[in-house]
Amino acid sequence: MKNEKLVLIMKALSDPTRLKIFKMLEDKPLCAYHILDKLEITQPTLSYHMHILCKSGIVKCEKDWKWAYYSQNKGLFKEFLLALENL
Repeated sequence: MKNEKLVLIMKALSDPTRLKIFKMLEDKPLCAYHILDKLEITQPTLSYHMHILCKSGIVKCEKDWKWAYYSQNKGLFKEFLLALENL
């Protein structure tokens, strides 16, 4: 994994709200509505955080009609952890 990708993922996970969202997605994909329901943030703020998480690649977004479902990209996250071990 390139250093630029490592930095992007570390930046994405360095925010407490994004880290909380990432942990919420551990067990199953969640709709943005369900994520928002568990956090004390506004919808635009959630969109901002989801954009950063998706841009880093550790969170995937699948659209189903008007709903967006988010899930962890477990393969990339495992690759990230392996890269950290080899630093």
